Amino acid sequence: MTIQSVIFFDIDGTLLNHDKELPLSTKEAIYKLRENGHVVAIATGRAPFMFKDLRRELDIGTYVSYNGQYVVLNDEVIYTKPLNLQSLEKLTEAALKHDHPVVYMDHEDMKANVPEHAYIKESILTLKIDRYPTYDPHYYKGRELFQSLLFCPEGEEKRYEQDFPDFDFVRWHPVSVDVLPRGGSKAEGINRIVKKLGIAPERHYAFGDGLNDMEMLQTIRNSVAMGNAQSKVKEAARYVTKSVEDDGILHGLQLVGLL
Repeated sequence: MTIQSVIFFDIDGTLLNHDKELPLSTKEAIYKLRENGHVVAIATGRAPFMFKDLRRELDIGTYVSYNGQYVVLNDEVIYTKPLNLQSLEKLTEAALKHDHPVVYMDHEDMKANVPEHAYIKESILTLKIDRYPTYDPHYYKGRELFQSLLFCPEGEEKRYEQDFPDFDFVRWHPVSVDVLPRGGSKAEGINRIVKKLGIAPERHYAFGDGLNDMEMLQTIRNSVAMGNAQSKVKEAARYVTKSVEDDGILHGLQLVGLL
């Protein structure tokens, strides 16, 4: 009899290859995990509306989104951690002075504080999603936001890190950083799920490739870095599998003995 485990997968560069496609070997491996009685979950920096189709394709109803700020177990929201709106308003004012646009994001949509900007287009289009932020500079008012995007060249986020201690800034693109509540992480979101599931730590697994996966990989007992990950991400994990382009998920699941 199979002992139930829970496996968390990042999306970009982990489940999806660099063309934002789901390899057939990955899809079949996910189905096999579920057939064997395991809990399959997602842990991503993406907003929930950015991976609806993927959840539907893989039949996944448990996920950590916004790098831990919006957590769902079996299609029910169990934890949220919104941004401080007063600090976000001040951040927006500061960013406008430097021609750094901001995108506001809740669980349903995203809106930009400027009508258009080259940085927004350059970064958002790399996600290859069917959603693009439209203009609404007041979208942050009167609603809970779980992440913002600050668009600025590499290194320029340092000024914001010093002035806005309520936030963590995590770069995901050469001209864009995630703005998150201080101390929020995929690891914290995962912790909320595993406590509810009651699965022992030795049966926790996580796969990732990005800088925002490092705390998750350091925290989860059986962590696997993708072969396409940066060296410091690989150093944070217990195991290293092949590249996402080279059946990395299937190989990694075999490596840790789940398949």
